[in-house]
Amino acid sequence: MLQTQAPQGQRVQEQVLTNVRLVLADQVVLGSIALSKGRISQISDRGSQLAHAQDCQGDWLLPGLIEMHTDNIEKHLQPRPKVFWPDTRAAYLSHDWQMASAGITTVYDALGLGEYNKASGRRELLARAVDAISDPDNRQHSRVEHLLHLRCELADEMVCDFFDQVANNPYVHLLSLMDHTPGQRQWHDLEKYATFHRDKGWDAQQLADNVAMRTELQQRYSESNRQYLVQQAQQRRLVIASHDDTTLEHVHQAKSEGASISEFPTTLLAAQEARRLGMANVMGAPNLLRGQSHSGNVSALQLAQEGLLDILSSDYAPAGLLQAVFRLHQLEVCSLPDAVALVTSRVAQALSLDDRGELRPGMRADLVRVTKVLQTPVVRQVWSRGQQVI
Repeated sequence: MLQTQAPQGQRVQEQVLTNVRLVLADQVVLGSIALSKGRISQISDRGSQLAHAQDCQGDWLLPGLIEMHTDNIEKHLQPRPKVFWPDTRAAYLSHDWQMASAGITTVYDALGLGEYNKASGRRELLARAVDAISDPDNRQHSRVEHLLHLRCELADEMVCDFFDQVANNPYVHLLSLMDHTPGQRQWHDLEKYATFHRDKGWDAQQLADNVAMRTELQQRYSESNRQYLVQQAQQRRLVIASHDDTTLEHVHQAKSEGASISEFPTTLLAAQEARRLGMANVMGAPNLLRGQSHSGNVSALQLAQEGLLDILSSDYAPAGLLQAVFRLHQLEVCSLPDAVALVTSRVAQALSLDDRGELRPGMRADLVRVTKVLQTPVVRQVWSRGQQVI
């Protein structure tokens, strides 16, 4: 139990939160929690009478959320095509603030390696993003912890060159193998691909030319790039994720290459096989909240209802991560602790982060306090390593 009072004359070094609903691994407990030296020191199922204890008014307290796949930083560095924000540090810190305000205390910034259109500025964007995330001054002023996830576009001729430029960065922890060639994986339904690009103003000839070009690039580069990147990832002991698995063959190939994560499987069959082989299935929170994939593939909610969902990612909408957790609980798909695990402990396990993701003594004091406005969860406070950052 927590101390009832601090010794006289002793400077209080711990923080205590009381009257808070603690979302533990297997239950929700109304009680108190103490933080000391950046760690959780004690948890109690009773209220604290300490004078310095903070009354959390019955709000929920969750472990800090862990985001393994978001390209949000790219949107801050390049808010429009060919438009780079002039102050890279300001862009990075704005992204960092958005992560913290969404309750995310560990973020794997997912950087795209590859550019089909050489005028896209991808090379400059990659360099800016890596520099911003690695800059000591930026990291010192970050509210949350940033690590790197390399999204490798296999059918691009430049992807291995891009990888070599950043592979030695100490913050690179995760690599995903991606192939967005139309006619397979995410875009196995060409009509969905056509609809998506018609909305961009493409006519039939532009669409046909794009499909032909992308197919040729895949045939020319994909296999050799895949072999090189898998070899490099294995040698560097990076966590490997497959992406948009659609068929049994996709899943089997990824597993044989050492992938332990299947990001955004597009079919129920692929998700079932990934689970059978011990891979963690990741789906997008926006998919779950919208009730469907934007490209017409299997829904995250269906996988959750089938018991096949292991991890949620905010993907392109950081605030969606917390909303999806409470949505699953509201729909009675799973308990609140099990829903929270999809964005905390299960992510930590998949990424070998053994010091966070759970409210338990000895774990990092990464915490998020949540209330509700009607049915919408709202972040009230966030702690990273015991320091309040929101």
